[in-house]
Amino acid sequence: MNRGRIRKQLRITTLSLALATCFAGGVQAQSNTTGSVFGQAADGDRITVTHVGTGLERSVSVGNGGDFRIGALPPGQYRVTRTDASGQATTREIVVTTGSGSNVSFAAGDAATLDTITVRGTSAVNPIDVSSVESVTIFTEAQIDRLPVSRDITNVALLAPGTVKGDPRFGNVASFGGSSAAENVYYVNGFNVTNIVTGLAFNQVPFEAIAEQQIKTGGYGAEFGRSLGGVLNITTKRGSNEWKGGANVFWSPDSLSSGRALAHDPDRDGEYRIVESGSKIDSTVYNLYGGGPLVKDRLFFFGLFQGQRDKEVLDFENGHEGSTIDSPQGLVKLDWYLNDDHRLELTAFRDKSVEDGITYQRPAGDLYVGGGDPIGTFRRTTGGDNYIAKWTGYITDNLTLSALYGYGKYSRGSENSNAENCPYVYDGRSTGTPPIGVAGCYIDYQRGLPDAGDTRKAWRFDGEWALGDHTLRFGVDNEEFITVDGSTYSAGEYWRYYNTTPGSTVAPGVVVPVGVTEMVRRRILDNGGTFTTKNTAWYVEDTWQVNDRLMAYLGIRNEGFENLNAEGGSFIDIKDTWSPRLGFSWDVRGDSSLKVFGNAGRYYIPVYANTNVRLAGAELDYNEWYTFTGIDPVTGVPVLGPQVGPRNYTSDGQIKDPRTVVDNNLEPMYQDEFIAGWQWQFAPNWTLGMRGVYRELKSGMDDLCAGSGAHDWALANGYSAAHADAIAEALSHCFLTNPGKDLSANVDLDGTGQLTVVDIPASALGLPAAKRKYHALEFMVERAWDDRWFLQASYTWAKSRGNTEGYVKSDIAQEDAGITQDFDFPGLMDGAYGDLPNDRRHSLKVFGAYQINDEWRVGANLIAQSGRPVNCFGIYPADGPDGEAVQYGAASFYCGEGVQSPYSIDGSLHPRGTSGRVPWATTMDLRVDYQPAWAKGLTLGLMVQNVFDSQDYYRVVEVWDAGGGAKAYDYKHPRSFVDPRRMTLSASYEF
Repeated sequence: MNRGRIRKQLRITTLSLALATCFAGGVQAQSNTTGSVFGQAADGDRITVTHVGTGLERSVSVGNGGDFRIGALPPGQYRVTRTDASGQATTREIVVTTGSGSNVSFAAGDAATLDTITVRGTSAVNPIDVSSVESVTIFTEAQIDRLPVSRDITNVALLAPGTVKGDPRFGNVASFGGSSAAENVYYVNGFNVTNIVTGLAFNQVPFEAIAEQQIKTGGYGAEFGRSLGGVLNITTKRGSNEWKGGANVFWSPDSLSSGRALAHDPDRDGEYRIVESGSKIDSTVYNLYGGGPLVKDRLFFFGLFQGQRDKEVLDFENGHEGSTIDSPQGLVKLDWYLNDDHRLELTAFRDKSVEDGITYQRPAGDLYVGGGDPIGTFRRTTGGDNYIAKWTGYITDNLTLSALYGYGKYSRGSENSNAENCPYVYDGRSTGTPPIGVAGCYIDYQRGLPDAGDTRKAWRFDGEWALGDHTLRFGVDNEEFITVDGSTYSAGEYWRYYNTTPGSTVAPGVVVPVGVTEMVRRRILDNGGTFTTKNTAWYVEDTWQVNDRLMAYLGIRNEGFENLNAEGGSFIDIKDTWSPRLGFSWDVRGDSSLKVFGNAGRYYIPVYANTNVRLAGAELDYNEWYTFTGIDPVTGVPVLGPQVGPRNYTSDGQIKDPRTVVDNNLEPMYQDEFIAGWQWQFAPNWTLGMRGVYRELKSGMDDLCAGSGAHDWALANGYSAAHADAIAEALSHCFLTNPGKDLSANVDLDGTGQLTVVDIPASALGLPAAKRKYHALEFMVERAWDDRWFLQASYTWAKSRGNTEGYVKSDIAQEDAGITQDFDFPGLMDGAYGDLPNDRRHSLKVFGAYQINDEWRVGANLIAQSGRPVNCFGIYPADGPDGEAVQYGAASFYCGEGVQSPYSIDGSLHPRGTSGRVPWATTMDLRVDYQPAWAKGLTLGLMVQNVFDSQDYYRVVEVWDAGGGAKAYDYKHPRSFVDPRRMTLSASYEF
């Protein structure tokens, strides 16, 4: 390339970056809801793309160099027409999918060879898209309908390489690339529907309304942020110029299903057996839908109503729940083509679900369904209503703009009949009198708020401008969430029974009296309020077609996060987080048959509203320890003896000054990612690919609750004893910071309200830096659908190591996003570095479908993953250097397994992940569909999930210490079994 051309490219790139400051960026750009067509043709040719269903038409002239690109196209089938200078036209069909480019290249050369056309990647799950550097898997409605996969967004996402099932206690969620299951972001038609409190839930459209599901597992561009895991992007169905409709029903009767497996140990002697319990679901889902033109070529409608009624029985060792779940849901989509240059989309959907149930209690040894007596009722509500409006304008052949506004609600309401009178009770003893097994009469361990939930408002503006060899994209966005949330234990308190050892220390200042081998701890936790969270971003990115085969990508994203406390004061206000993104795509042969690519990027995640609730609300949190002489047989509450030791506070119930709970230099959590790979079409319809992935957490964010190290540092550095006490007190009530880094706190040293900045070195706090590293190699082979069969197989070798899982903690199912018990006390981090819970070293996935003839089709899906690492959690040693860590009970990596004294600081440390591995979990699903020739439009189906009724499981109990150095009877007992065998009968009719 000559110097003049280099100067020209530099001028264009500089102009691109300058324009970014004038325009927009963030939640998602046009690639969230649209795709593109690109390729090569002769200079001066006219390329026209026409949406087959709606008549939408866009055309551009091919400029110097022969490259063309038409972006911001709604997904669907298109006719691509090349018209040369003489007026001769050539037309081909192609499919455009969400967020990807479809290559329709007219071979370079003379007029005689221009009719040779290459069409790539229109029917593959992982298409070869040389216009992108992202790692993307795309499932269309047709592809999903051929597979025996549960009709759920997460289960579809789990088919993609690099994804593993999250801890089932968090719900049906996925972990992407070693991140926690709370670090993904979810979109519906470009609108962010992620739950802002914990990141573990999201609004979902009725599954039958999904046209495409795009799964970004890494390398996504600067228009995407607020995620360290993956992006799940849903595009809904829309109307066309032809009226179409249908109805279907899916019935999964409990009579054709197996009961969920359960590890049963009625004698609590550690000798469990796996039995089939009565836990089953009888589910019926039906849909009515239709769409077509309200005004031909201009105004289109699509609507769907989904009815769902599930009857569920959930068994556990001392009782069961019976519930009914009603989920009347729906979606309406309007597409108004004002003209060929301007399009308006309106989407409204509801995903509200209400569960009503009864809880029963029975003797521990009785597992028969219906056994025992009802003790109370409950109601749980999730989901809500969402509205999305989007305008897209094709300003010129080279400039496209779009704007989006969304409003949504998500409910987390819960209530039950026993919340006022029945405390949460847990018996952790292994032996003793009164008899163990007390369950009490509580229904939910926490008393929820009937009106708990979130309201979100979001807007964004995006643009795409083609400048010669450069495609510039830019955008800005803003999100605001109003969260109503709070928690307290059932009846306001939590009682937990422990085995104890006389003379041992179970909490600061709490020493077990002589002769006492059983004690009970009472915990009070009460918080709540209304909180606001604000996220903003802008981005700019430049895709530079360096030559016919090499594409370079450069992007930058800037984000801001603001969190407000219960009184409306800002306690976190972070601006200007810079996220560079770089990448390249090399079309080795120039025909999209062999792609080599790589990318590097930085990714930030917002501070979730859970942090507002726990740190910036009026939280009261303390523990008391007692001896006891008896237990109430109904409530499980102890008959108390004397209190032992002082009350230990974590929070005193007052709303803190927002300046006193957060590090002045706080950074949000972020990570760096590097990916390199290739894809090769080695035969017609066959592709082979490989990716190498490396992710590293560069800054963690969590709370610490230990003030002793800061106290000692203050005394050693000239502070008075009173001032040292004030500094320790400021941190002891839990303080948000970046573990392992110096801390800057605002402290009221003299009790006058005057705050003084105190900078405390990391070495004084005794906490390690937050670490999480993920290495993976992904191998994929795929045969694209050709109206007869398709297949994809992938194998992923992955390793995830560190001392923190991330925003949540699967070890103990802690949903406190951003403020888990990790880093609360230095002693809890001893031995914390190791294999993390989402470290599934081997994952094999094979799925596909085969059209036997015009009437019969079969599909199969196999997923086999190695098990997660096992920990050994025990009570921190009383003679250890951290005098505060003991109060968390069995929360440290010191445990008594294999040693004589679990309280010896020497020899009892079992570092993270070194206590074994959970076995492999394997499931096989099958499907058969019959489309009779005598009834056009009718499809009858049967899907069998977990065909061999595997009783594999995803985790085990990891708490070794039941209290007092006694081994818990259920240590390493299996938990979270795979879903049992289930049959689903379906019937659908389309016209």
